[in-house]
Amino acid sequence: MSTVLTHYSPLAGSWYPSGATELKRLLSATLENSVDRTGRFVRPGGLAFLVPHAAPAYSGAVAASVYRHVQAAGATRVVILGFSHRHSIQGIAVPRIDLIETPLGSMRIDRETAGSLAASAPFHSVAEQAACDHSVEIQIPFLQTCVPGATLVPLYVGILTGEQRRAAAQALRGLLDSRTVLIASTDLTHYGRSFEYLPFPCDGSTPERLRSLDSAVLAAAGSLDPALFGDELSRTGATVCGAGPVRLLLETLRALPGEVFQETLDYDTSGAVSRDYEHSVSYGAVGYFPSAAYQLDAADRAALLAAARFTLRRTGTERFAGMPAESALSQRGRVFVSLYAQGTLRGCTGRFEHPLALAESVPQLTLAAAYEDRRFAPVAPDEEVEIEIHVLTPPKRIADPLHLRTGEHGAFLKLGVHRGLLLPAVATSNNLSRQQFLRALAQKAGVPETVYATGAGELSVFCDQSFREGDL
Repeated sequence: MSTVLTHYSPLAGSWYPSGATELKRLLSATLENSVDRTGRFVRPGGLAFLVPHAAPAYSGAVAASVYRHVQAAGATRVVILGFSHRHSIQGIAVPRIDLIETPLGSMRIDRETAGSLAASAPFHSVAEQAACDHSVEIQIPFLQTCVPGATLVPLYVGILTGEQRRAAAQALRGLLDSRTVLIASTDLTHYGRSFEYLPFPCDGSTPERLRSLDSAVLAAAGSLDPALFGDELSRTGATVCGAGPVRLLLETLRALPGEVFQETLDYDTSGAVSRDYEHSVSYGAVGYFPSAAYQLDAADRAALLAAARFTLRRTGTERFAGMPAESALSQRGRVFVSLYAQGTLRGCTGRFEHPLALAESVPQLTLAAAYEDRRFAPVAPDEEVEIEIHVLTPPKRIADPLHLRTGEHGAFLKLGVHRGLLLPAVATSNNLSRQQFLRALAQKAGVPETVYATGAGELSVFCDQSFREGDL
């Protein structure tokens, strides 16, 4: 009988409590805190995630938003892309272990999958002490709590050439199925003298500057382009410790069939937790979902249209009571509301960069479309209008305008304080070519069309689910 190789995590008693009861209580608190921070909605269909790896007292509430999604997916196998903070690794190390032990018990390694990967470069088998690191091990108690029956494939990503990354990504794509989740472990910006990274002084504007810096890094990751992500890190010098795992995750997802979009589930910093930004690490919880995960079903579409119609008709303080409780309409969503009179646009407005719950934003945007769109006179009380709602995916940055598919994609252009957005229907209804669509987008943003050639702005695409009264 072969010996069972058990790795006893050294994090118990330091990074988290050594007692099972205390650890369970801590993890339960992080999950409850996550619901308070982001709401109960959990998006189905998550393919992969980015998760931080600080102690649960610091990044646990942010990490919990990922593990709530993993739990809802019912994952039975979790592949974690970590890295070593202590050792330089060539290729991708696969530790020779069968179990990882924490105060909550043992988590079983999927030895068949791990062994199969280790048989082909750039994966290779290593002894336990050569790889095991908190980038992976801090995740184990969360997995034991949320998917206690799942097996683990721990991978430690080191130095990879582009060819090696592509080969590894192809192997990882072969593992992805409806019950397998891919997770990359990384913290975001490490700010302060102790990290030798002070791109701006520590003052009252530091929290917002950190958020802006991290948002740009995550937007680059949302492209699913490892090169664009790397360019952003080089441009800013952002100290993202798990850049290697993130690049491999992006390489894996970019070649999947269909379109995949990135969504930030939660964000925080240790500076906010400790109220000390002299030494701050940023934490992001990020999910990757197919475009279908942003589609509303018929009942939710009908409820949104009914709420919009009720808002237009309302004359007193009565509130719309037809919104389903605990539905997908509680999600923070990017949405536009358009009003038409006899087929002619009478108003359109939306919310894109700072989404609110759909149930909250649609009534607000309906009133704004009716009375605040300065291109049109306000809608008269007795005027008959038709309501159209557009629910959008998150934006996906693209490095080349040729990646925009006219009629399928809407587009968002950002340059400094300038913003421009066009829905996909603008191209189809006006029979615009890609070049004409991009020209109109630049005009709307108030920037020259040369912005695309110079690469000075950030161009993103998105998909759109639109529906009108009478369509359901």
